[in-house]
Amino acid sequence: MGLYLNPGNETFARLVNSNNYVDKTGLIRYMNGRIGQEKNLIASSRPRRFGKTIAVRMLTAYYSRGCDSRELFKGLEIESDPSFEEHLNKYNVIRLDIQWMRGIAVRKIQRGENITILGYIEDEVLRELRQEFPGYVSEEQNSVAVALANIHVAANEQFVIIIDEWDCVFREDKDNEELQKDYINFLRGLFKGDASDAFVKLAYITGILPIKKYGTQSALNNFRELTMVAPGGIARYIGFTEKEVRALCKNSELPFPEMQKWYDGYYLSGAGHVYSPNSVMEALDNEGFQNYWSQTETYESLKMYIAMDFDGLKQKVVDMLGGAGCKIDVESFQNDMTTFSSSDDVLTLLIHLGYLAYDSKSREAFIPNEEVRSSFVRAVKNEGWSDVYDAIQNSEKLLTATLAMDEAAVGKMIRNVHMENSSSLVYNNEISLASVIRVAYYTATKDYTLIREHPAGEGFADMVFLPKRRSKKPALVVELKWDKSAEGAVDQIKNKKYVAALKEYKGNMLLVGINYDKKTKEHQCRIEKYEI
Repeated sequence: MGLYLNPGNETFARLVNSNNYVDKTGLIRYMNGRIGQEKNLIASSRPRRFGKTIAVRMLTAYYSRGCDSRELFKGLEIESDPSFEEHLNKYNVIRLDIQWMRGIAVRKIQRGENITILGYIEDEVLRELRQEFPGYVSEEQNSVAVALANIHVAANEQFVIIIDEWDCVFREDKDNEELQKDYINFLRGLFKGDASDAFVKLAYITGILPIKKYGTQSALNNFRELTMVAPGGIARYIGFTEKEVRALCKNSELPFPEMQKWYDGYYLSGAGHVYSPNSVMEALDNEGFQNYWSQTETYESLKMYIAMDFDGLKQKVVDMLGGAGCKIDVESFQNDMTTFSSSDDVLTLLIHLGYLAYDSKSREAFIPNEEVRSSFVRAVKNEGWSDVYDAIQNSEKLLTATLAMDEAAVGKMIRNVHMENSSSLVYNNEISLASVIRVAYYTATKDYTLIREHPAGEGFADMVFLPKRRSKKPALVVELKWDKSAEGAVDQIKNKKYVAALKEYKGNMLLVGINYDKKTKEHQCRIEKYEI
């Protein structure tokens, strides 16, 4: 048993024996199905705190011949799979944590040692290969790929290669192009060519970013890439599913609706609703809900990237803060943290970082939940978007004026928010106004659940604010009009029986009509009481 070659299972054992362990061993079944197939190289990218390292520890414990993990998998999903016995602890495993190894190498370099980052990584692996396979790897050998090829030819051994934080070099050394190219060549030696096809039984690499592109081509185009944009067959092993979170809430007696509000919102085809595992576990451990996302280092990235002055970026962020989805092209992104040519590239990176969710059917990006939304609000404040932040800060005053039925004040405040947060290109746009209204009523989410285009009566209500159970505030039904009248908006709510859809709700209700006059750019408001 070594540190890098044929590691043990101690770290996975701690996970399995911990409170609230969520069984993701079905991923092993997927990986077993790749063994012996042409596509036996898997690259799985997902945001930080989405279970990347847990998956690496699990796969290592299962495949490594350096340990006996039968008892660890007892009662877990994979144990009942026909492939379980066939591959359990049968392979030579090389497991690398590039971030950890890079950190050690950097500290050695800072102390004056004459090494390189890649040189250190290869030397460490070669040292253990010499110990495990004496006589097959010479002291002069300085290439892991060549050493593995020689071992395969001489001893007919194959390897399962598992790499955690594989993209660390592209994130931490994003301006060092020479190191990045050397690193890609190191990976190509392991995974591209007839020799590597022979000695690699299976490979799994995981990180935040998809494999870097050079031009339009992937640097390692023989990998099957599974990402937050296209998760493929492992969708339900990325994050926690709704079923899993409901079970965790039931066991801990935490309210599922609050968990859902704070951490739901990602949606992956094949898995449905997906939650951030770290955030859910933090909520369980702390018995409370808050923003755990901004405690990760990627929060600094969010601030930096939304400050980029790409045309249309600010408007898209405002729209998404308002609950809208924004169509984006995810194909042009070069899968690094320095090559940007448009707002779409920035937003695609934020999808991979977990700050945006992506709907592959509509090709829209959106802010997934309250936790991430609050991170955006903090970032907006810190990056000097005073107009957007002021609108959010004043949202409490707007809600107070709405509940007080102060129509003039409501119209004036919405006009100010609309003017300051919509570009001239989209100012006279219904979607823009709806998003601005959502931003303007941002604070209302503390007491209300907002539903846009709620099916109601003979149509769809533009917005419905349903009070949460603890709230004593009235429900709000909001209808937006253009170049008509606020009174007509309220009449439409009543005539089309929008309130009928709220039959489960009992109590006071306010019907809010808002009309925007394109010529005068004035916003009129009409508010009426209504009771079901």
